[in-house]
Amino acid sequence: MEKRVAMILCLILLTAAPALAENYTVRGGMGAEIRYEMRETISTGTGVRKASLSFVIPRNFESPTFRQEIRDVDISFMPSPDEQRKSEDGRGNRIQTAVWNSPPGLIDVRTSFTAANATGLETIETKAPFPLAKVSRELQDYLGATEQVQSDDSRIRSLSAELTKGVTTEFDAVQRLISWVVDHVSYVSPPEQYDAVYALGSGKGNCQNFSHLGAALLRAAGIPTRIVNGITLNRPFDVAWQQGVMTFKMGQGRHSWIEVWFPDLGWVPFDPQNSVLFVSNRFIRVEVGIDNNETKNDGLLTWTQDRNAAAKPTLQEAVNADFQKDEVRIQGERETFGPRNLLLSPRVRASFQPLEIKPPPPLPAYTEKEKRAFRFDTPLVYGNLAFPEEVDFAFPRVTSSAGGDAFEMRRNFLVETAEYVTTNLTQYAQVVILQKPARVEKVSLALHNFGGEGSLWVDIFEDRDGKPGPPIAASSIVSVADISSRPGYRWADFDFGRENTVLMPGAYWIALGFSGNPIVNWFYSYGKPVGPVHGTRYKGVFQRDWSGALNYEFNYRIVGQTVK
Repeated sequence: MEKRVAMILCLILLTAAPALAENYTVRGGMGAEIRYEMRETISTGTGVRKASLSFVIPRNFESPTFRQEIRDVDISFMPSPDEQRKSEDGRGNRIQTAVWNSPPGLIDVRTSFTAANATGLETIETKAPFPLAKVSRELQDYLGATEQVQSDDSRIRSLSAELTKGVTTEFDAVQRLISWVVDHVSYVSPPEQYDAVYALGSGKGNCQNFSHLGAALLRAAGIPTRIVNGITLNRPFDVAWQQGVMTFKMGQGRHSWIEVWFPDLGWVPFDPQNSVLFVSNRFIRVEVGIDNNETKNDGLLTWTQDRNAAAKPTLQEAVNADFQKDEVRIQGERETFGPRNLLLSPRVRASFQPLEIKPPPPLPAYTEKEKRAFRFDTPLVYGNLAFPEEVDFAFPRVTSSAGGDAFEMRRNFLVETAEYVTTNLTQYAQVVILQKPARVEKVSLALHNFGGEGSLWVDIFEDRDGKPGPPIAASSIVSVADISSRPGYRWADFDFGRENTVLMPGAYWIALGFSGNPIVNWFYSYGKPVGPVHGTRYKGVFQRDWSGALNYEFNYRIVGQTVK
């Protein structure tokens, strides 16, 4: 029967009470005019005989939910290259390559253009059947298996068939497959591998893994899917709902997502990390292909050099985006079904079976006698632990051999995702869900010190209806000068040993407190690798209600003792 699909936004509050699904449709729109610039600075190392850098010029694109118009493209070089070549590949990507025959020690390249982007979240109607009818020849490549999209792997084929059993419409098949990815893969950066099988087996990955696994499951079901590479911009936007605001934000840098073919809609964008049937107007669409091994041309540096040269080239990228116009009007509406984790969708008129979720079992409760008998004799290390520690995001690329004295350096997707958490206007808090009793010895946060003076500490709060409540304990005070200002992020420890802080199973909140004027960033992971969807909160310093929620999870570590 006809139903409308939710903004499949499962806002499960994992407190001591059973969790409930809180899924939402979104409606409204976003429009922006963005002056974009990518600056690439190359230090050529020693003994480089020839170097080339390629670019993909973004094309205009239009789908039922996302439109991109590119104009005023300009590429400037210092010094000018000896040769420039233009070409178009079989996927429609416009490639421009600059060549320096005797490259100088430093090359500076700036690519700029204006992008007029719009996201429309009106109701979508699709009657495409499943399985799809015969696919045209030009779409066949987007059904095939590749080294990174292993749609012919027996485990992927079996899972795809199981999830789409009994399905009669393409939309139903797609929402089931993407919802599975959202619920079973947690974001980590960088992962050990980037392919679909690794993401399936490990349950971990970055944007490439989400895209490759989503594409593999869809192609195994006979649904054409292509990989998109582009840029996300770190300008946040809000979705208003009954209990406040959910703020969405991406890191500023390279990103991978997918486009899915519907016979009655054409190519429609999906971001398997957090959105169905659309991407926001904070996305700059650049290059498409069958997988991320193929979509490598934008920002590809190649050169020839003696294998034993003392220093290989380095390439530093910097993205700047000036929003000359920006309008956002998005509302969310609660539904009662969907995956457990965060996934947004406009309303869809289509025949499909709503996904249902089961609440997790309640956390254990203990009597006072049992509490007094606890022996805290088992080490505890818990939290959102995976982040790119000690990485200098200005130089994250890796050189690989292309055979003989030829080398290449591809773009990567390592993005600095962090929030400035010592502003005088906003406070931030991160939920922690404990499954067993714990004695907390220290709390560690993934921080970077950008300057300023003052002191930092961590507060622990009770949970009240899914938000920070009364305070429980405070850590010892740490001077800002003791937080590293070296490039990258690392654990900063806050001691609770003198407090004898004992916590029973349940939800608690940790927040960074400060005095003075420190400038400190707290690293975060996309999505919610550990906690519930509403588990990252913020509020104005003069407000009492923590009504703001964030779509990501701060990286934190709880160290102490628990029971066997």
